[in-house]
Amino acid sequence: MIDITLQNFEAELITASQQRPVLLDIWAPWCGPCRTLGPVLEKLEEAYAGRFTLAKLNSDEVPEIATQLSQMFGVRSIPFCVMFAGGQPVDGFVGALPEAQIREFLDKHVPPGEMLEAEADVAEAEDLMAEGDLEAALQKLAHAVQTDPGNDAARFDYIKALLEMGLVAEAREAFAPVAVKAADTLVPSPRLAALATWLQAYEAEADPVALQAAIAANKRDFEARFALAQHHLAGQRFTEAMDELLEIIMRDKAWNGEAARKTYVAILELLTKPAPKPAAEAKTGTLELAGKAAVVHSDPLIDSYRRKLSMALF
Repeated sequence: MIDITLQNFEAELITASQQRPVLLDIWAPWCGPCRTLGPVLEKLEEAYAGRFTLAKLNSDEVPEIATQLSQMFGVRSIPFCVMFAGGQPVDGFVGALPEAQIREFLDKHVPPGEMLEAEADVAEAEDLMAEGDLEAALQKLAHAVQTDPGNDAARFDYIKALLEMGLVAEAREAFAPVAVKAADTLVPSPRLAALATWLQAYEAEADPVALQAAIAANKRDFEARFALAQHHLAGQRFTEAMDELLEIIMRDKAWNGEAARKTYVAILELLTKPAPKPAAEAKTGTLELAGKAAVVHSDPLIDSYRRKLSMALF
């Protein structure tokens, strides 16, 4: 439980809610229902085991925030609880509700325990990969997928890590449950589709020396160029693969159903880190004291190859 002040609301309420939901309890010492509700909320914070954070705000001591939220939601009484998620107030309730009703409210906004555990595993895996401990990271990602099989972000990271370590058979097994989703064109999943493209590259048998000789003899031997690109992709030589694909695109954009362009885009998807989750919008307005939006840092290499593709296409 955290007490919110003007000094810490940015860090403990706005920024913190971008990581996990924060339930803000607006109360006052003279309020009888507030004294009834407080212990129930504290009990639920413990029962939900870290799936949300409980924050309390004394409306007498911090009227600036209490008044603004009350006006935003059209509320004139306390206790008044506001759920923050993604850096914004998204929902709320008034009064000392029974525990069962509060649980219903929480369950609309708080991620299931399995999802939260999987996200924690993915975050730890990212730190481990940054430290170079790929085996430990792989274990964390495997546990994340096992805990929350529907977490496509965790599965993507897991399969990608398996391929980076050369564990192709294991990667195929992990990919099998989402193969249909990866091929779905009505509800596309670019990252899963990119994994499918990468796995397909491992199926192609290629003699790079013979392929390079064929290309030297005929620069428009697109079959040879594409096979060489797949050979590079299977070997994790991503820029070399894109260079060969770009040669095809510049000469014949539509070759083989745009296979070169599609593969090029898939490689960019494999190399691109996902954007941070956008902040949720408030239902009845925007909190003026909201934090800054997350900044997405670009990758010069990826930006360069995106420009090359754009120039080749247009």
